[in-house]
Amino acid sequence: MRLADLETPRLVLDAGRMEANVARLKAHLASLGVRLRPHVKTCKSIDVARALMETPAGPITVSTLKEAEQFLEHGVTDILYAVGIAPGKLDHVMALRARGADLAVVVDSVEAAQAVAAKGAGIPTLIEIDCDGHRAGVKPGHPVLLDIAKALARGARPAGVMTHAGDSYNCRTTQAIADMAERERGAVVKSAAVLRSGGFACPVVSVGSTPTATFARSLEGVTEVRAGVFVFHDLVMAGLGVCRVEDIAVSVLCTVIGHQREKGWVITDGGWMATSRDRGTARQAVDQGYGLVCDEAGRAIGDLVVTDANQEHGIVARRDGQPLDVARYPVGTRLRILPNHACATAAQHDAYHVVRGGTEVVARWPRFGGW
Repeated sequence: MRLADLETPRLVLDAGRMEANVARLKAHLASLGVRLRPHVKTCKSIDVARALMETPAGPITVSTLKEAEQFLEHGVTDILYAVGIAPGKLDHVMALRARGADLAVVVDSVEAAQAVAAKGAGIPTLIEIDCDGHRAGVKPGHPVLLDIAKALARGARPAGVMTHAGDSYNCRTTQAIADMAERERGAVVKSAAVLRSGGFACPVVSVGSTPTATFARSLEGVTEVRAGVFVFHDLVMAGLGVCRVEDIAVSVLCTVIGHQREKGWVITDGGWMATSRDRGTARQAVDQGYGLVCDEAGRAIGDLVVTDANQEHGIVARRDGQPLDVARYPVGTRLRILPNHACATAAQHDAYHVVRGGTEVVARWPRFGGW
């Protein structure tokens, strides 16, 4: 089968690019002496995850319990659920653990710790640290860390600390990302020291974001790195300098279905239901609209972007608004759209159509969605 045989829109994965992305980050982390606990929220596919994991059993990071459930069904047992636990989900956690999952959870308050401990099941639990004011977590080194650990110890198992440098996505230079990586590292190392001074072993010291994982200069005191989007990369990562456009491994195959000649528009069947509404590059130096346009073989076409998107229609035009010779893209032409945010775009689809450069489809890898 070739891409030309597929009904569009379809999600395309270049396996060669993916494997190069994985090898590059793994080599960097190995040089820093830490292991990778890949975040599978991006791929949501066992076929992709097998390229990421140390062993068939993991480790992995998940963002939903459905992800934990799906990967457990494929024999993956070493799982961190890296979103603050809601008390109503604890019965689900316990059911997964009863089925063989070594599933750890995350808290950032005494109240949440008490809810986990009340189950009395020894659930391994990490305390989330807020390293950058971006989202959730306890301030680095705050005395409440010991209160949370004491609450956990009454029925759960305090297992360490974790953080996520989400604000790295707002950095403007690679130097700033490297500085953020050091800030991220310092936050959890400091917090681990507080816990150890209070008599808690703190065996896990976990950090993670694709930008900081890529540019970290030292991970001394850290035991593992969580990252996910690196497996595919996307235009936001390219805008941060984390990857090149040529490294982006996923794209959406679509078909030209019409034109608005006087406007210089090419109309495709790749609307936001296929590519997502994500506009993550809008605040970057280069605004990629709703995605960068490539030919069927995955090569970027000049300065063409998806400038607007409706539910089932994509509007392709020049980024600078200058006239476009739409006759170069007749009805039926196949195009591929590189995503702003790989997680959001992949979430629109139920499978990857795998290529290795070019247009021959060598496999179809299922993926799942939802919660």
